[in-house]
Amino acid sequence: MTAHNRNEVVRSTARAPRLSAITATTAELIATATLTIETGGEGFFEFTREAARFVADAGGKDGALFLFLRHTSASLVIQENADPDVQRDLVTALDRLAPTDAGWVHDTEGPDDMPAHVKAMLAGVSLHVPVSNGVLALGTWQGLYLAEHRARPHRREVVLQFIGSRR
Repeated sequence: MTAHNRNEVVRSTARAPRLSAITATTAELIATATLTIETGGEGFFEFTREAARFVADAGGKDGALFLFLRHTSASLVIQENADPDVQRDLVTALDRLAPTDAGWVHDTEGPDDMPAHVKAMLAGVSLHVPVSNGVLALGTWQGLYLAEHRARPHRREVVLQFIGSRR
């Protein structure tokens, strides 16, 4: 069986993707604020409630929430928020991908700085979340997190921007 034939077999047993009804809105509102998060050192810090409150306080209805982290040694992620073991395991996984003892050249800010830059590069510093009827369209177990990759506490800034319609 060729790769082409295998793909045909997989397609024939899978259900075809279905598109929901399309909704359209006009961007009447662009609202921006900066959220400051004090981290306690390496780990994940959830800020889903604060982001949802921003959308509500801005009067947002339908649109998108854009999030941008103004730092290069931390990152933003959407991750499971039901079991804290997930965050612990993610810290372990990132430490395996970018260990402090890998012989990094850049070490002027400490041995954890260069690994933090690598982790931030892997996870990214921006997100966007659809907003529907004033509610973040996250899945049941999804939350917004700042991932702090440095060992010591830091003050991090996340720029929040809602673009969409008004309530």
